[in-house]
Amino acid sequence: MMETHREDGMQAGIRCMLMRGGTSKGAYFLASDLPVGTAARDRLLLSLLGSPDPRQIDGLGGAHPLTSKVAIVSPAADPACDIDFLFCQVGVDKPVVDTTPNCGNILAGVAPFAIERGLVAARDPETRVRVRTVNTGTVAELTVRTPGGRVTYAGDVRIDGVPGTAAPVTVDFLNAAGSVCGALLPTGNPVDTVAGVEATLIDNGMPVIVLAASAVGRTGYEPRDALDQDTGLKARLEEIRRAAGPLMNLGDVAGKVVPKIALVAPPQAGGSLCTRSFIPHECHASIGVFAAVTVATACVLPGSPAARVARVPDGRDKSFSIEHPTGEFTVRIAVGGTAERPVIERAGLLRTARALFDGIAFPHETALPAA
Repeated sequence: MMETHREDGMQAGIRCMLMRGGTSKGAYFLASDLPVGTAARDRLLLSLLGSPDPRQIDGLGGAHPLTSKVAIVSPAADPACDIDFLFCQVGVDKPVVDTTPNCGNILAGVAPFAIERGLVAARDPETRVRVRTVNTGTVAELTVRTPGGRVTYAGDVRIDGVPGTAAPVTVDFLNAAGSVCGALLPTGNPVDTVAGVEATLIDNGMPVIVLAASAVGRTGYEPRDALDQDTGLKARLEEIRRAAGPLMNLGDVAGKVVPKIALVAPPQAGGSLCTRSFIPHECHASIGVFAAVTVATACVLPGSPAARVARVPDGRDKSFSIEHPTGEFTVRIAVGGTAERPVIERAGLLRTARALFDGIAFPHETALPAA
């Protein structure tokens, strides 16, 4: 365990790497550098990120859910995997550390971080890392460019929501269906009526309530800022979300960040369908990784709100372009079974990641565990 003071009298800190993963940003830690107990760990993380405070002015957080995230990484307990990854969504203005959901964006940074920290040996020209997300048991295989046995972040891949280009990180999910709710469709139905609207309650890596934007009186093409200021819409969506929670095996979700909500509409820019995603109380500037995978999955369910408005590609291997407020997100899905009873066999996507800072983060002394 770390000491609370160094020999020079200065407060001790925790080794930390700040990374952008996909369209999110977070603090990455080795599990061995953090307290073992949940209460002590959470107290430390809240202090390090500066929560609760709307600006997170006294910590590393970026004053937004997409930049108030933590990855805790360790060698895998399962010999079939390389790395274990615990995702923590740290509340911005509330003292909450939620380990219920997945985060596919932060996941994209786990493989390069593990290589940088020496948990995985790099190969030339690329390294595959099998990662188990501890929160849900989801396993993904990530491929990182490592020419000469070193991680490179430079590349020509561009993803919407991130300026510039970077090296690709391919992510293939091996068992995402039902990872949080226990089943792809926790009610067993492709369509349910929830709080007076038709919706698909679905979990292919992220619990999402998928409903037509028109069902709540919106087009689905509104600017993100307009939706963020729409208090009437947010109240209605929260009513739907709380009603859906027990149906999705999530219980009372009033204090949880899942399920998310995705409003869907016909595509507007040549994609497969248009989305406005709520996470859950703010409109996402784009769409989360697992939310995109889950919404794309909903598109192949006969009769679902997504299927009614989506342009679904032909063939077994389908590429869905999910439109969002700042661009698009491409999801690859392999679909088996029959048209009436489709089976999702594989889901994959392309992300990028970049190391931003590596050093020592300093919490408040009161948040450090006793020596």
